[in-house]
Amino acid sequence: MSTSQTEIQDANNNDSRAAFRYPAFAIFQTARCLIVLALEMQSVAVGWQVYEITGRPLDLGLVGLAQFLPGIVLFLVAGHIADIYDRRKVLIACEAGFGVCFLLFLLLTAFQVRSVAAIYAVSVLIGIVRSLNGPASRSILPHLVPEEHFQNSVAWASGIFQLATILGPVFGGLIYALFRGPFTVYLLATMIAAVAVGLLLKMRVNLKVHDSTKTTTFSIFEGFRYIWREKLILGAISLDLFAVLLGGAVALLPVYAKEILQTGPWGLGILRSAPGVGAGIMAIVIAYKPLRKNVGTTMLWCVAAFGLFTVLFGLSRSMALSLVSLFMVGATDMVSVIVRGTLIQVATPDQMRGRVNAVDMIFIGASNELGQFESGVTAQLFGTVPAVIIGGAGAILVTALWAWMFPTLRKVNQLNFKEES
Repeated sequence: MSTSQTEIQDANNNDSRAAFRYPAFAIFQTARCLIVLALEMQSVAVGWQVYEITGRPLDLGLVGLAQFLPGIVLFLVAGHIADIYDRRKVLIACEAGFGVCFLLFLLLTAFQVRSVAAIYAVSVLIGIVRSLNGPASRSILPHLVPEEHFQNSVAWASGIFQLATILGPVFGGLIYALFRGPFTVYLLATMIAAVAVGLLLKMRVNLKVHDSTKTTTFSIFEGFRYIWREKLILGAISLDLFAVLLGGAVALLPVYAKEILQTGPWGLGILRSAPGVGAGIMAIVIAYKPLRKNVGTTMLWCVAAFGLFTVLFGLSRSMALSLVSLFMVGATDMVSVIVRGTLIQVATPDQMRGRVNAVDMIFIGASNELGQFESGVTAQLFGTVPAVIIGGAGAILVTALWAWMFPTLRKVNQLNFKEES
């Protein structure tokens, strides 16, 4: 390659917005942003609605549990589906499924059904759709941009996701407060889902369907075996699992907003958005300044900081300090998100990406939804503030243990890309 060609190649690789040159990536991320926006809006509405009905922190945890349980089994099947069927069509069906769930919440509200059991039932349906959506959504990403721009696409995809998590809770809380109830939130969420479906129908991407893959128990569980063999990936995703499982305080934000910080639905929306703001800014920073050395050590320090700022949030009685703490929680967590996401996608053969991503989604689901349940139970037993402080301290302890148990994590210097077989 000539000097001029090398310079052009380097310029392309260093282009911070390279991923957006590809229409399929832009369309997919717009649709994904919209559906996450709708999910976050309804999440705020459901959380506030449930707490108004029961007044018990435990019930907030049960909402998360209702969404997590379907994924325990279905994520494995969903990963196999993502490997043997057209991932674009799977995504279209899932976005339509989310729209149906939002419509069900809308009908429950319209008919004034004040039953948490009904809300849990729809939450289970959302969990089912999410279990199918996750592996297909993540495994389609490498097909949208060339390999040289993949780390850039992961950073931007993470940033766009966080943009939705920033705006969704704010919009959800403000609309809930402005219209004095969840009806309008669910109505808008349903409409947004319809727009997302329309965008995906227009997306064009060349996908190889691995229809020769025979569905067997062995093939479904192959993702677990692959991750077990790849100790670096195992250490990275299990670190995220236990740190976020223990350190997640989002499930208890309705209690903090109402009982401790003395604010309303709008304040809850702002609190819910603060981690997303921090994560989104961190994602943009990494898109412009990629992680090039000491990646493992940086990730470990950031996970420990995640736990530290969780403790600080638990001790806070100030809205300003709480927002800063949650901002830093999101920013530090984003580092491990990008490192883990890049490692999994690039190091996995395409015919297995659905199943490997399905396993990773189980870890993510456990750390988020099951973490909400753990937070609700701990808060019920020990109180809200002790639950958050204990969880943050646990995240710090887990980081120290994983640094010792998985020395390969400490030794990772760069995110190395592998050629697909």
